[in-house]
Amino acid sequence: MPLTLTEKANSASLPVHLVTRESFAALEIAPAARAWAEANRFSGAAGQFLLLPGKEGAPVGALFGVAENSTGFAPLATGSLARHLPSGAWHFAQTPEAPELATLGILLGSYSFSRYRKSDEREIEFVAPETIDIEAVRQQAEAAFLVRDLINTPTNDLGPDELEAAARNLAERHGAKINVITGDALLEQNFPMIHAVGRASATAPRLIDVSWGREDAPKVTLVGKGVCFDTGGLDIKPASSMLLMKKDMGGAANVLGLASMLMAANANIRLRVLIPAVENSISANAFRPGDVLQSRKGLTVEIGNTDAEGRLVLADALALADEEKPEILIDMATLTGAARVALGPDLPPFFTDDDEFAGALASASDAVADPIWRLPLWSNYDAKLSSKVADINNVTTDGMAGAVTAALFLRRFVGNAQSWAHFDVFGWSPVDRPHCPIGGEAQAIRAIFDVVSKRYGVR
Repeated sequence: MPLTLTEKANSASLPVHLVTRESFAALEIAPAARAWAEANRFSGAAGQFLLLPGKEGAPVGALFGVAENSTGFAPLATGSLARHLPSGAWHFAQTPEAPELATLGILLGSYSFSRYRKSDEREIEFVAPETIDIEAVRQQAEAAFLVRDLINTPTNDLGPDELEAAARNLAERHGAKINVITGDALLEQNFPMIHAVGRASATAPRLIDVSWGREDAPKVTLVGKGVCFDTGGLDIKPASSMLLMKKDMGGAANVLGLASMLMAANANIRLRVLIPAVENSISANAFRPGDVLQSRKGLTVEIGNTDAEGRLVLADALALADEEKPEILIDMATLTGAARVALGPDLPPFFTDDDEFAGALASASDAVADPIWRLPLWSNYDAKLSSKVADINNVTTDGMAGAVTAALFLRRFVGNAQSWAHFDVFGWSPVDRPHCPIGGEAQAIRAIFDVVSKRYGVR
């Protein structure tokens, strides 16, 4: 990361003036600096950036345009600064609106995925405003970078083995326990759908199980879809649809990022993280359209389409999680294209029957600038998942309301948790945005963290 966040004031650090069109007109800067800004047509429009040169040509400060008013202010827009500022020490000239988010934006905007090529050689030190919790900001950025790194890594370097290694590394760092059920042991321990989806791969399927915290603390369980690559199975995807399938473990990446924040903050919870890690591959032993699979819950599932595999592995993991009767059970998955059609890539939908929990999540989403949107668990569509030969089909026949019916499928496997929510995340930014480049992206985890940490506290 080419940017370091520090709380130590540096006499050599240079000011970044956050201005609007209106405030820029009143900003007190040297006449030469204002003439320079006018010559470069800097007006204070949102997103504009301009270095201010001194007498010797070296920068003495910078201008950055933000939105005209608080309702239009995009707190993470400051991420652009990480890409524009030259090496050196910098600070905000005035404490910005939403200072913690403005600082987080700069950190998030500094990310680059450099595993396969050289990274940015700039070295920027940014002095955080005195009013913020600098460690909390660092923890949020580190969680997002973990998510992005995992999603951005191609499957030849991040299959089920490597996803397990990432979980083990996180568990070791925070003193958590980890157990992994691999290969045919999944059948012996009653996870038949995880096994069925992953058995055609050269890499064995597995269920990763991480636990942390006091056993008598409130139980919060996270389940993440860990499909490290999805060919679609025998219902094979077209080539164009496979190009981003390295990101089909985005749910697993996001729950690991969320877990890292909760453990780093020492949340007062008993945390459990379950990740069914598989590849949906094609081989002689691949599961087939028309097969009827047993599930851990005891429900039989007819396979209407092998490309709807994520809900199958999640179902077995959710059934296990539900047996403990957690107070909060959350699953995250890159589950349906229908969610993207409905809300686009930047606004992941979530589903829950708990109105109070939904309200808390929506409020947190606004407070921490982590967009999510509730969609309905419309029970009238349950019948669309009916099967003539099994308890349930994994898909509908009409193709409508795909995100809703996928959520309804998962709800069949939850019954004991006090609050359950399903997040259908995209896990990817298709365009460069101020706080993130094109590539893997953390979604919803800061909003969830805000709700959980406020409900149960941190130690």
